Amino acid sequence: MAETFNVKPPIAKKIPFKLTKHNDVRVDNYFWMANRKDEDVVNHLNAENAYCDAIMAHTKDFQKDLFEEMKSRIKEDDESVPYKYNGYWYITKFEKGKDYPIYTRKKETLEAEEELLFDCNKMAEGHSYFKLVGISISPDNTTVSYGLDVTGRRNYTIYVKDLDSGEIKEDRIEYTTGSSSWANDNKTLFYTKKDKKTLRSFQIYKHRLGETKDQLVFEEGDDTFGVAVYKSKSRKYIIIACYSTLTNEYHILNADNPDGKFKKFSSRVRGLEYSIAHYDSHFYILTNKDKESNFKLMKTHESKTEMEYWEELIPHRQETLLENVDIFKDYLVLSERTNGLNQLRIMRWDGSDDYYLPFNSETYTCYTDTNVDFDTDILRYAYNSMTTPTSVIDFNMKTKTQVVMKEQEVLGGTFNKENYVEERLWATAEDGTKIPMSVVYKKGLKKDGNNPLLQYAYGSYGSTVDPYFSTIRLSLLDRGFIYVIAHVRGGEYLGRNWYEDGKLLKKKNTFRDFIACSIHLIKERYTSSKHLYAMGGSAGGLLIGAVINEAPELYNGVVAAVPFVDVVTTMLDDSIPLTTGEYDEWGNPNDKLFYEYMKSYSPYDNIKPTAYPNILVTSGLHDSQVQYWEPTKWVAKLRELKTDANKLLLRTNMDAGHGGASGRFESLKEDAEEFAFLLDLEGIRA
Repeated sequence: MAETFNVKPPIAKKIPFKLTKHNDVRVDNYFWMANRKDEDVVNHLNAENAYCDAIMAHTKDFQKDLFEEMKSRIKEDDESVPYKYNGYWYITKFEKGKDYPIYTRKKETLEAEEELLFDCNKMAEGHSYFKLVGISISPDNTTVSYGLDVTGRRNYTIYVKDLDSGEIKEDRIEYTTGSSSWANDNKTLFYTKKDKKTLRSFQIYKHRLGETKDQLVFEEGDDTFGVAVYKSKSRKYIIIACYSTLTNEYHILNADNPDGKFKKFSSRVRGLEYSIAHYDSHFYILTNKDKESNFKLMKTHESKTEMEYWEELIPHRQETLLENVDIFKDYLVLSERTNGLNQLRIMRWDGSDDYYLPFNSETYTCYTDTNVDFDTDILRYAYNSMTTPTSVIDFNMKTKTQVVMKEQEVLGGTFNKENYVEERLWATAEDGTKIPMSVVYKKGLKKDGNNPLLQYAYGSYGSTVDPYFSTIRLSLLDRGFIYVIAHVRGGEYLGRNWYEDGKLLKKKNTFRDFIACSIHLIKERYTSSKHLYAMGGSAGGLLIGAVINEAPELYNGVVAAVPFVDVVTTMLDDSIPLTTGEYDEWGNPNDKLFYEYMKSYSPYDNIKPTAYPNILVTSGLHDSQVQYWEPTKWVAKLRELKTDANKLLLRTNMDAGHGGASGRFESLKEDAEEFAFLLDLEGIRA
């Protein structure tokens, strides 16, 4: 829907800046925007926000209605299913009208007096952004450590609270991931330190309560790796994890001996991915050892952890991806994926039973939930689909009976899952590969090419977007939209090779798959190019940027959230958070081969004088993952070169980072604006 606007968009000044690599010169007129302290940058962001306000002004009342509608479906006075850990039942609650969670616990029984751990609503007062993470209770249950971020940059300060007195201790640990793990002495904390500039997690420290000088116990020297520290489910080991896209390494220390020396689990081998779980006297290893891409399960004695001692327990299977394991005293639970569908396999250690939980739909999602106890027959898992709200289920692995502990309530009185249809479709990509899609829409819809359709995808890092239920999405479905998740290569929907075929020098498969899905949906008359919309965020925003450079004529509008669009420049700047750890995903552009391939699809580098769809771009000033200047520069260059009169809007949250607003209702306002943008393009304004 092309329109002529009375208000003029902000035109960014151009200061040519030459970027030279491999004897190739790129001129970036908007490189100057990469300085958040520059007054001109802040003024430009404010001008873009003002322009967005002006263009969207006629939808303001509609946005408020959408917000109230979305909010009205959410049970405001809600609480989680309690789980028991080390003698206490832990509960997370929300109260009516409040944005943040309240954490409580009860000793031994659910009838016991409730003990307040944190009221995040009170803690968030005076902060425009607030996030509490990493709640870690000491083994004697008297002390808790936790991390706070009040900027949205995912840079956390760790605090320690005495649970008997409620006193916040003087211990303050800055520049961390927010998580920490207790040794069994109840006074020693292990935590992860971040580099102040790049925000790479690279050091593990040991902090003793009350002391000001912390001890460095591990430093990762390879800047393509990050590190983390955690405690094994068995509570016997403190574990340091070193990770990159393609390689893992672990170091272990008996939690009874915090002053001991960490032992390397097995020597680092490039391309060897694995994770470890401890039970009894053995470690269980989920790994791609021997280049078996769909992973297998191995085990080794805790005294002999080098790879040469690993023994196969569950073999690699060509058709099944082994994603996770949950270990219990009498049972092993495998989380698998076959033909894109989640499966839960339950096996007795003694070999007397081996079965799968039955699921009958083609668009469902299931996953194991909070299972912190070893000595139990109960497996807690969650289930939902695109038409079915989430249920948390306790399944008795011995009697094979189950109890639904909680069903997600959809308030408002109008939702009935029987009013919606979910299905799975398959498109054919350029190279003949079949690409799956999960689809949901209102029953009775006619496939005549006139339906508005929103197509979503991510497609990177092996991250799979499963077909999930969303109360927010109902605001589109009930107004006639079809919603589609395209399971493009770059995720792991169809196994590990599905990921391998959508990264590095095969990254363009991700974009071509998305386009193939769009073409299929149009061909099968689910929609038409006049009514087709696309959405993606972060690396999914890169996908959107690449797709509209390649096939802008297919879409009437797109939403790109915190989009990673200036690929080459960002990947050449190793001072930017996360860059060096990304080389195994995108390639290292210091290598000419990768440089040229990245440049050939980078959304910012491939903007051309052509007609683009209507575009809404969102960003966060404090974003640590996709720096605010990427979407800002992208919009400025699009304004300069595009030949259409369609909408091009940039909304920057000046108080948040990659995840947007922190409150559970504040974030709905961002959703309402995005939906209003799409609905308005369809002429739907109520």
